[in-house]
Amino acid sequence: MATMDDDNMQEEMQIHMPPEIQGGVYANQMLVSHTQEEFVFDFILGTPPMAVVNARVIVSPAHAKRIASVLIDNIQKYESMFGEIAVPANQEQSPPFGQTH
Repeated sequence: MATMDDDNMQEEMQIHMPPEIQGGVYANQMLVSHTQEEFVFDFILGTPPMAVVNARVIVSPAHAKRIASVLIDNIQKYESMFGEIAVPANQEQSPPFGQTH
């Protein structure tokens, strides 16, 4: 079950994951773009000679901010259990791990 927080109201809902989604997709690159109304996350599998977008997720700005917050929280928990995640300085914002408008 998942717990959602919307205007301080806690609501639980059952989540169904169809079998074709359960395996997930692997992405080693990502592009983020936005308009005033939404954020677009394009997850990319970059393997030469071509990179392919294998998932696109579109969310509201408020939800994008919640995603960023929970991702930071989970990275901190991961690092407390397994150690710091090493990211070479020259790869932190290298395209296409970036942002477009």
